[in-house]
Amino acid sequence: MVTIDVPLFFICLFMGLGAFFMLVAAVGFLRMPDIIMRLHALTKASTLGAAFSLMAVAIYFGQIEITVRAIFVILFLFLTAPIAAHIISRSAYRSNAPLWDKTVCDELKDEIPAPKSK
Repeated sequence: MVTIDVPLFFICLFMGLGAFFMLVAAVGFLRMPDIIMRLHALTKASTLGAAFSLMAVAIYFGQIEITVRAIFVILFLFLTAPIAAHIISRSAYRSNAPLWDKTVCDELKDEIPAPKSK
């Protein structure tokens, strides 16, 4: 009968999931056609990847101080990464970064004025 060390199993599982989501983020960044879609794919997948990797670190060390720090870093990432991506996307839109050719709807066209030329 094969025995599995449960913490080691979860460490490997979470590290594998973290690496997978980081790979998905990298592929999404390379494959998406414009900056807004790239940031969308990058933010969602890399945040999940970092969270899974930090959970593996917390399980590996098994100390309450490290676990609490890992939880706070995960919460910080989940709170700040979408806001940062939104601000970067908005500034890219305001600076007239080209949208994808097949973009169907541009809802910000009427809301955000075009930048004034100097």
